Amino acid sequence: MNIVVTNDDGINSEGLLLLVRALREQGEHTIYVIAPDSNRSAVSHSISIIKDPLRLKEVEKDMWSCSGTPADCIILAFMGFLPVLPDLVLSGINRGPNMGTDIIFSGTVAGARQAALHNIPGIALSLADWGPFFWDGAVRFITEHINEFVSYWKPNTFINVNLPNIPEGPAGTVLTFPSNRLYRDKLTIIDGPDGRKYCFIQHGYVDTVATEGSDYDVVSRNLASVSLCAVQPVSVI
Repeated sequence: MNIVVTNDDGINSEGLLLLVRALREQGEHTIYVIAPDSNRSAVSHSISIIKDPLRLKEVEKDMWSCSGTPADCIILAFMGFLPVLPDLVLSGINRGPNMGTDIIFSGTVAGARQAALHNIPGIALSLADWGPFFWDGAVRFITEHINEFVSYWKPNTFINVNLPNIPEGPAGTVLTFPSNRLYRDKLTIIDGPDGRKYCFIQHGYVDTVATEGSDYDVVSRNLASVSLCAVQPVSVI
């Protein structure tokens, strides 16, 4: 397969670099990388419209840094920037979880969702912890289970994978549904000397409803969570 790898942590993120190295060493696929030139966490599915041109720099053979967002990177891959069309997009490995409600905000998830909009499998990959990270177990598990992940894909969906952060990697995979996560962030407002108000949103803790069978529940049991997520909004009327 022709695989394109992106992320939202940036081109120099350890999770991306280790995954790309392992995939290339595996030798079963042709690997291309287009990833943001710096951190784009929580940019959701934003794209660059009527802005400066996207600037790309070749970091090494078949690997480019991009001034845009993760979604921009995948759009470029399908619009002719690469010599071939992708068969699969991998987005990650993200530093931290992308479970439940996180998928609304995540740039990592947007990379996989954009692939699905082009009607090919997109897989978001996240290491569900805040460090220190045990990358080797996660990378090994992903490279050994790519075909399994792809087998779950259906048109108009993308695949969201969360892996437990343990040295040996997950014990297996479970199909899950997204959990409900409540964000307890804090707002600090400062009156500036220029008459403006400066608002700082500080990341707080997250309350997660650990329903049995949810992504959060499965990862807490040291298994890999695989959620099949719809691309198109669903009407409730």
